[in-house]
Amino acid sequence: MNPRPEDTGSPSDMPAGTPLDRLRTLASQGLLAERYETAAGLLAELASTGRPGDLTRAGAILQRLDADEIARHNPGTAVVSVAITGWSSIGGLLAPLAAELARHGWPVRHRVSDFGSYQRDLGDPASPLYAEKRDAVLCVLDADAVIDRLTGSWTASDVKAAAIDFTTELEGLADAFLTHGSGHLVLNTITMPRSLGRQFIDHGSRTELGIVWRDLNIRLLRLASRSDRIVVIDMDPLTAAVGPLNDPRLALYAKIRFSDEVLAEYAREVGHLIRAIRGRSKKVLVLDLDNTLWDGILGDDGPNGIAAASTLRGEAFKAFQRVIRQISAQGVLLAVSSKNEQSSVLDVLRTHPDMTLRESDFVQINANWEPKDVNLRDIAERLDLSLDSFTFVDDSPAECGLVASALPQVAVVRLDEEPALHIDRLLEDGWFTTLRLTDEDRRRPQSYRELNQRRELRQVAGSAESYLRQLDVSVSVALAESFEIDRLSQLTLRTNQFNLTGERLAADQVRDRIQDPSSLVVSVRSSDRFGDNGLVAAIFARRTDTTLHVENMLLSCRVFDRGIESAVMVSLLEHARASGLTAVTGNFIGTDRNRRFAGFYESLRFAPIADGSTEASSRFRHTLDSIPALPEHLTLDSNYKESS
Repeated sequence: MNPRPEDTGSPSDMPAGTPLDRLRTLASQGLLAERYETAAGLLAELASTGRPGDLTRAGAILQRLDADEIARHNPGTAVVSVAITGWSSIGGLLAPLAAELARHGWPVRHRVSDFGSYQRDLGDPASPLYAEKRDAVLCVLDADAVIDRLTGSWTASDVKAAAIDFTTELEGLADAFLTHGSGHLVLNTITMPRSLGRQFIDHGSRTELGIVWRDLNIRLLRLASRSDRIVVIDMDPLTAAVGPLNDPRLALYAKIRFSDEVLAEYAREVGHLIRAIRGRSKKVLVLDLDNTLWDGILGDDGPNGIAAASTLRGEAFKAFQRVIRQISAQGVLLAVSSKNEQSSVLDVLRTHPDMTLRESDFVQINANWEPKDVNLRDIAERLDLSLDSFTFVDDSPAECGLVASALPQVAVVRLDEEPALHIDRLLEDGWFTTLRLTDEDRRRPQSYRELNQRRELRQVAGSAESYLRQLDVSVSVALAESFEIDRLSQLTLRTNQFNLTGERLAADQVRDRIQDPSSLVVSVRSSDRFGDNGLVAAIFARRTDTTLHVENMLLSCRVFDRGIESAVMVSLLEHARASGLTAVTGNFIGTDRNRRFAGFYESLRFAPIADGSTEASSRFRHTLDSIPALPEHLTLDSNYKESS
């Protein structure tokens, strides 16, 4: 996330110097809390151009700010509440964590436990860790949590016994968290210290220890399968990327078992996770072409002068394209914004022998001479997606700077002249990280290719009414099934526009709602003449003696403007009346993204309830005496019977 133009200030009122200098100046002037959104842009610069450790240095400044004060100065700012516990000294995590969350505009309210207190924190329902609602509880584990269970001289079998004792205990603590805690519990695998194996003088024992330690980490990773609210970060790739696990002197004397570099990588992973939890994962990857997707400049070098496989540098671009295709296969939409002739670009994508990616891999190709920010706006409009779901990749500092300034909601990935580093630059910030991958995710690119067919129909239909009649929309409404839980959770996490309350639910919470006899969870599927859209909407409601209360309703932006939301609510009203209820009520809680639908309830003859309503939160009631008719252009199949 980068700062909005109005937040950056004019050249006359912004501090001079490097991004870190500017951050320090704002802090020294007492302005950083008031201008907190400015920090995101400065941190984005540090992430792409700063020195190693600059983000942590910036975080050391940011962690001293009061999250509530930031929220007072910046209405609408969402504070992230995090509790941190573990076995070693973990205070060094605060600075990089504050920086990583600030990159997305989120101040952090934190609680850090004392050394070695994770057992008490997680095991005692009365512990301060459970005293308030958290977004995440970080339980940072290190090898001494296992090694400290060994006594006297020991063998690999003793380590195995200690590891089993440790993981069994941790399973119980995880279950306690699921019962008493809120948010997500973040655990981690444990990197084996090199010195541990060296204490055996025979290779046989070292091999046995390696097997024991790998089994330990497998058990830790499998903890994530116990609940959608448990996440396990694999530490081995992080430590391999940044070097030594710790400084032996600090590890022994100060019980600091992780280096600053390892903690910075861990904090970045947590930032990815929080973004996924809050439904802020990116959906669209917009790529430049020249020296980004291939080596060379098409306009200057011609089709025969560019390479993406057949030269030494070309092999790096081939590897980059293969990674992009892998990302696309998991539902990320690919688009192009390139300053080139459209016909030349299409010819390369269709026929050039070096290309791994082809025309059909992209949902939109904009090759023209318009500014890149104009093209991104056009792509967003064509896909009917908001720009904050976009990531833009380019090798030009000028183009990256333009997009960052004009479209601060777009994540910008700046590549450099070394194509071998393109993959790491694209992946390091985990822009597309999500909690679960669903079938709807995987078929998203195909869904948006079908969107182009719908757009063509709309152009020739003559009117919106004619278009909808020819589209042949079918809607299916039914009680949610267990196999739909992940998708329903994802709808709550990733749907921002038609999300009437902004509520987010983990898969376990969706499961609880489905299993609760007083709760009603409705899944909605749709299709039309061009294809099956899958599970696109949901209603979460709760019954009382005479009333059905809609706790939330969600609709994917892929199917806006087809009358689906109206048909679904009409179906619910008819079900409520057929069930002998006297009213249906619902809430609308305004967010930055859903205000377009503030009038949804009233459009279906719900009456506002004055009591308790505010500008941001409104309540509505329908007495079921005059239910609106279904939209004429669609067919509806409703089934509120439980499956056998």
